[in-house]
Amino acid sequence: MNTEAIRQELHNYLEIAEDKKVKAIYTMMQESIKESAIDYSKEFKEELDTRYETYKDGSAKMINAKESKSRIQKIIKAHRK
Repeated sequence: MNTEAIRQELHNYLEIAEDKKVKAIYTMMQESIKESAIDYSKEFKEELDTRYETYKDGSAKMINAKESKSRIQKIIKAHRK
């Protein structure tokens, strides 16, 4: 079984597992979970919220994946010089 399938099975299991079992799994993994957690600054969270709101209300200028890839390639080429 590949990693993606295992993740999916674990996710599915955690959705229906008894509270006692979920708490036991969490207790075993608690330190790893805390170590992998990303703590974003208040300012960063506010910026993300602002950007999300402009996306939701349609006022943000959006580009498609093709345009995004093109822009990224231009930046990479410029930095290689």
